[in-house]
Amino acid sequence: MLPFDWTFPYPSQKMPLLAANAVSTSQPLAAQAGLRMLYQGGNAIDSAIASAIALTVVEPVMNGIGGDMFALVWHEGQLYGLNSSGRAPSSWTPEHFAGRERMPSVGWDTVTVPGQVAGWKALSARFGKLPFARLFEPAIEYAEHGFLVSPQIARQWAAQVPVLAEQPGFAQAFLRDGRAPQAGERWRFPEQAATLQRIAESDGESFYQGELAERIVAFAKKTGGAISADDLAQHRYDWVTPLAQNFRGYTLHEIPPNGQGIAALIGLGILDRFDLEGMGRDSADFCHVSVEAMKLAFADLHAHVADPVSMQHSPAAFLDPAYLDERAALIDMKRASTPGAGMPKTGGTVYLAAADAAGSMVSFIQSNYRGFGSGVVVPGTGIALHNRGEGFNLTPGHANCVGPRKQPMHTIIPGFVTRQGAPVMAFGVMGGSMQAQGHVQMMARLAAFGQNPQAMSDAPRFRVEKGPVVNVEAHMPQDVVATLRAMGHRIEVAPSDSLEFGSAQLIYKTEHGYIAASDSRRDGQAVGF
Repeated sequence: MLPFDWTFPYPSQKMPLLAANAVSTSQPLAAQAGLRMLYQGGNAIDSAIASAIALTVVEPVMNGIGGDMFALVWHEGQLYGLNSSGRAPSSWTPEHFAGRERMPSVGWDTVTVPGQVAGWKALSARFGKLPFARLFEPAIEYAEHGFLVSPQIARQWAAQVPVLAEQPGFAQAFLRDGRAPQAGERWRFPEQAATLQRIAESDGESFYQGELAERIVAFAKKTGGAISADDLAQHRYDWVTPLAQNFRGYTLHEIPPNGQGIAALIGLGILDRFDLEGMGRDSADFCHVSVEAMKLAFADLHAHVADPVSMQHSPAAFLDPAYLDERAALIDMKRASTPGAGMPKTGGTVYLAAADAAGSMVSFIQSNYRGFGSGVVVPGTGIALHNRGEGFNLTPGHANCVGPRKQPMHTIIPGFVTRQGAPVMAFGVMGGSMQAQGHVQMMARLAAFGQNPQAMSDAPRFRVEKGPVVNVEAHMPQDVVATLRAMGHRIEVAPSDSLEFGSAQLIYKTEHGYIAASDSRRDGQAVGF
């Protein structure tokens, strides 16, 4: 391997792909796995699943076999939603976490039942054209024969080692020779190939009631995990009706709670009440009102959103026009605020998109939550288990307080846009809390300013968190940063190589095909024919 300097000091610009069939993912090898399925006569659903399976191998720093997934599928004139996120182990009572102030971030006490494998099978069975087992072929080849680790992935891998190295099974699986792989090294994981083969041959059953399930449960018993055979066997996915919010003639669709997609709809509904076009596309006022809208949306998200069976208010209550009017009225266009939650009337992730010439489109997201997830890896399997349980809280009486067989509030959300009932765009912006606000920023640029998908992705982003700080990217105009600070925002400008602003993948439908864009912030690629 040549001793390259793996920094990239000069600006680079991607161009969008225009094609009749398209796949856009955060990792080129995974995009090409999806493309292979299209060449073999598969549809967009087959392509998306194959890309997702491949991503567990070639981008393990962002997802794994033991995660959750959500999807929005446009197929034969209708939009479908799939929520395959898992539930807490049956022993996770609040007493299980007694003495803690907050949920842990790594280890077995963050591992809820992984729903991803069941979601792959559910999508394939309902919409796919190719045999389920064929969708695993590219991933199995990458795991068996190896792939070259990119600089971005090598960097993220190394960054997670200090946090996860001592977790059960992690070092054995992901730290060969005691270290993370370097850029340009070939990474092979035959045990993961064998696991994927078992999942393929059993239609996913091995993961929940067969050999793989037995290995997960045995390792949990040996190393302090709570997950049981019954917890795995009782996993169920849910076909759901997407929520929707109109904005400038377009409609944004999101998976309903337990996901955070409702925060994107709240934020967008608030923005629809302001003259964004008059403010200007990249102005300080446009950034300010967008930040303030997301603060209001996140205040509601963190106060109210949870497993839907535990929510006091229906999702529709937060999207009621009168409620959005009330929330929008709280925004002061001259200064920053720290809003609280409203009270309506009672009533580490990978994203990909795929589309085919027949008109099917898929918006797909899966995740181990933070990078590799919990750090727990089942020996000899390559199954890295997520830490989605961190999404619960320990506040008694809160809708999102941890409880047995309960779903935590989820950050991963796929987005889909229609116009007058016709499909327009499958898109997502992976990255924790960046996702909902990323969806809002993409929609504003599309509907208010008519930007193309690649420009929408390339534009500077902000990121609001729970505290008062607003993070902005290094290429945010300096005059905008100065004006925002004068308004009272606590602005922190991130380094130019920051990975904290998500990775967008977008496929936009045109009259004769698609425009596909992939984020320049990661390794992603849009491919097609």
